[in-house]
Amino acid sequence: MTVTNDWWRGAVIYQIYPRSFCDANNDGVGDIPGIISRLDYIAALGVDAIWLSPFFTSPMKDFGYDVADYCDVDPLFGDIEDFKQLVAQAHDRKLKVIIDQVYSHTSDQHAWFAESRQNRTNAKADWYVWADAKADGTPPNNWLSLFGGSAWQWDTRRQQYYLHNFLTSQPDLNFHNRDVQDAILDAARFWLDIGVDGFRLDVVNMYFHDASLADNEIADTPDKMFVGIAETNPFARQHHMNQMCRPDNLQFLQRLRSVLDKYPGSTTVGEIGAPHALDIMAAYTEGRDKLHMAYTFELLGEKHSADYIRQTIDQLNAKLVSGWPCLAISNHDVIRSASRWSPSGDVIRSQAEAMLVFLLTLRGSVCLYQGEELGFAEGDVQFEQLQDPFGVEFWPEYKGRDGCRTPIAWDTSVNSGFNQGAQTWLPIDPRHAAQPALAQQADDDSMFQFTARLLAWRAHQPAIVQGSFEWYPTDANVLAYVRQDASQAVLVMVNLSDQRFEVPEPEGYTQVSGAQHPHVVEAFSYKIYEKKLQ
Repeated sequence: MTVTNDWWRGAVIYQIYPRSFCDANNDGVGDIPGIISRLDYIAALGVDAIWLSPFFTSPMKDFGYDVADYCDVDPLFGDIEDFKQLVAQAHDRKLKVIIDQVYSHTSDQHAWFAESRQNRTNAKADWYVWADAKADGTPPNNWLSLFGGSAWQWDTRRQQYYLHNFLTSQPDLNFHNRDVQDAILDAARFWLDIGVDGFRLDVVNMYFHDASLADNEIADTPDKMFVGIAETNPFARQHHMNQMCRPDNLQFLQRLRSVLDKYPGSTTVGEIGAPHALDIMAAYTEGRDKLHMAYTFELLGEKHSADYIRQTIDQLNAKLVSGWPCLAISNHDVIRSASRWSPSGDVIRSQAEAMLVFLLTLRGSVCLYQGEELGFAEGDVQFEQLQDPFGVEFWPEYKGRDGCRTPIAWDTSVNSGFNQGAQTWLPIDPRHAAQPALAQQADDDSMFQFTARLLAWRAHQPAIVQGSFEWYPTDANVLAYVRQDASQAVLVMVNLSDQRFEVPEPEGYTQVSGAQHPHVVEAFSYKIYEKKLQ
């Protein structure tokens, strides 16, 4: 692990969903002490940092993404001293700590909103997005909520509508108000002062809205579609550029970056779900005065043909001239990649390995989602077991996000070692219980050990961590590319399909990993070659 302030450039960040990682107090929900108890496991994996999804004070209607206090830990997860201990213990193991920050909206239980909704003249009256009804009593415009229905909710006290891009209990902050920006920056300083190494910024492109509240247009062409949203969701039918992705956001991101710059070595990674998201990523990361890096949803969907991936990577590399990407193929919002990209939906070990080779050899930093290193399939959650309001709303065409959030199976004890209590907040998938994390860690032939070896190899390949990227000519169905720096060139060939392809043997390269047949890339397989340049 590097010790420079640019440690994040090319780093591997392990995402922890605290509710589902490890439960130390046996109440059914994972917590911070549980995370601390598994830090040795994470360190053994060989990642550079951990990213924690929200653990802040919250009524948990959206499981922590509805924040009621930006500067405290929800008792469900522990307390602030527990978190300080987590930071210290992680740093002792040379692990950086990144935490989620949800700035676009709060919970309706936040003290700011409780004050704002009292009347139209209080000190925080303009801290949220309020608007009068139309003459006929309907909402001020046609904006939709990502979680279904109108993005506007009527409030009887103020006799106005307030904006919510998600649940009605998640009112949007008004970033056009400088006081709101200042309060958010104070929250950022609070955690940086404790010692966190950076932030993952939830829906970073949704902080600002069009102040005139103009209607959204219809998304009548593919470039206007919101990347990462199912077509069954009416939200997908609008071009949301009045509701989000406003140019005002750039100035706030510069203010945020100026705060981070006062904490050398800290970083940001922004989540961007939007139409033409790669353009937004480029704008948000160029110039070294806004975000350090960002990720989009192009590789978090169903499409994974070689042609689609090649086009996506080409667009990414063309648009990010000075910016830096962060790449992921699984996270807490999408079906696990081992199931999502499998022809049958079942985990194919060789495919899971090939997918990780692909992810970990691209240009950019990487987010590795908990359980991905174990080859876990999407968890099976029945309707009556659902917790995710998104899934409840759109079942059965969309089953929500619970399947990727099921608790981690650690061993063969009660509740697979997630806890020793009577229950778990979501069911543990039997397939996970059959291949628990600690058993995999002890098995040299396991998916865990494959991932750990791959990460250990990657850490010592400068061409992979920060080198250039260029496609290598071969069969169009095979993803083949060269990562290069002054000292080495690494050629990677990945076949994510269920077909077998003939390829020419590369001249001047020595094969270092993968199947040995010199002229064939088997189904769901990979090959890695190296050439020393000096």
